[in-house]
Amino acid sequence: MSSRLARSAGLISIATMASRLLGVAREAVLARVFGASADASMDAFNVAFRVPNLVRDLFAEGAMTAAFVPTFSRTLNRDGREAAWRLGNLVINTLVIVTAVLVVIGILFAEPITRLLAATDFTSPLLRLLGFDAPAPAATGFAAVEGKLALTVQLTQIMMPFLTTIAVAVAMMGMLNSLNRFFVPALSPAMFNVATIVCAYALVPFMPSIGLAPVAGIAIAAILGGLGQILVQWPSLRREGFRYRPVLDFADPGLREILRLMGPGTLGLAAVQINVVVNTSLAATQEQGAVSWLQYAFRLMYLPIGLFGVSIATAALPDLSRQATDADKSAMRSTISSGLRLMLMLNVPATIGLMVLARPIVELILEHGRFTSKDTVATAMALMFYAPGLLGYSAVKIASPSFYALRDSRTPVIISIASVTLNLVLNLVLVRVMGYRGLALGTAIAALFNAIALLVLLGRRIGGLDGTRVTIAMIKITIASAVMGAAALLTSYWLQSVLPGEQWYIRMAQVFGAIGAGIVVLLGSAKVLGISELMTALDRVRRRVVRR
Repeated sequence: MSSRLARSAGLISIATMASRLLGVAREAVLARVFGASADASMDAFNVAFRVPNLVRDLFAEGAMTAAFVPTFSRTLNRDGREAAWRLGNLVINTLVIVTAVLVVIGILFAEPITRLLAATDFTSPLLRLLGFDAPAPAATGFAAVEGKLALTVQLTQIMMPFLTTIAVAVAMMGMLNSLNRFFVPALSPAMFNVATIVCAYALVPFMPSIGLAPVAGIAIAAILGGLGQILVQWPSLRREGFRYRPVLDFADPGLREILRLMGPGTLGLAAVQINVVVNTSLAATQEQGAVSWLQYAFRLMYLPIGLFGVSIATAALPDLSRQATDADKSAMRSTISSGLRLMLMLNVPATIGLMVLARPIVELILEHGRFTSKDTVATAMALMFYAPGLLGYSAVKIASPSFYALRDSRTPVIISIASVTLNLVLNLVLVRVMGYRGLALGTAIAALFNAIALLVLLGRRIGGLDGTRVTIAMIKITIASAVMGAAALLTSYWLQSVLPGEQWYIRMAQVFGAIGAGIVVLLGSAKVLGISELMTALDRVRRRVVRR
């Protein structure tokens, strides 16, 4: 099971790596074309994109995925493919109807929604409730910049149909994953990045000629990217035997089971979105560029999550669903323990690496065109404080779906609400002390709390998580990663002294030289400490190379 999980996760990681690298290229293009604090464009786009994302997280990627995959897998194993295809059609058609209504509402009420999200002072009453004095919002806050709110409203209206496209794409992804088809679904998000990069050069320059702001070209790219995710998955799903049927049956037991599981999950995610609204409001009260600095940093931090956390969780979920159906708790413990140890081996070094090399990484990827050195420093600081949350986010990707596989949607919701409350309190306090950086730190702490609480309760539910083995692995990996971080930091300083300059190739040599030194030290430390997870992975790679 451990070997199969590693192989599946590796396959997903390859596809996800391609998608995430294109995502980094996408951020570099946006930074070059629009910058972060140069004008209102990227702050407006990031807030506008948050609106369909709020609803997408509620209905498409969050609760729906966690509820759909286990139910679809059970139907597939118990009743066969025809029944599973019918359930897939029911889910797709239901999602299209629900999201279409939400799209129309979002377009009609874009202005009050956007004003609520970005220009409403939530912080003062909440701070007073906590017993603090409430300062006035910064003069450079969101609503204070002329035309910024109007631009955000326009971009929101353009991007709302993205919600429907991504809902269908996520349903298709869930069906393919249940059939153990991981590569194409993991690659499909790359279509969003490709569309953005192409439109940044093909559409953005022509937007003013039709009366739209240049950044509207990126809003159109979002819709094209959502359509691309559907189109790239369709051939694979069709080869498996799926045929679209315009059927609706709200009395279908499988659909009702998904809706039943989604209910509590949606309530939990609604609590998360309340926190997103407040965090956006808090960031919008900071200086111009704060919303974009946090967004750029979060996306850089999310690269390892996509590569490692999501790929491991995606590979494990179909197995966990089958094991939960068979009430095989021993197999579930083995799958979850293996996933957690693999996640730690990949993400602890990534966390420390992001923290010690935050500034050179941001310089290399983003500091071009209108993205200034001021933006680099601000984004790097946000990245450093976000990075510890990487472990929390990745562990939750494994723990939360495990509860859904056990048909327990209540526990993740309760923990989600508790972590959101903690995040809210931390961010309200820390933003007063650390500015926008406090929002990143508060979010990271809350993510770690969420993961730890879920894992403790999951262990109680299935009779343990092989805790001793996981703890020993974590201690060894942390020691090896700390040594790696020190080596990478010292190498970075040395390379900056012997290879000074701001040219892209010099920065690339500095960053990859430091990363290379860190990897060599990590491998040596892992060998000395006897970290079996890394040794097993390397041995598997060696055997595969020898065979070829």
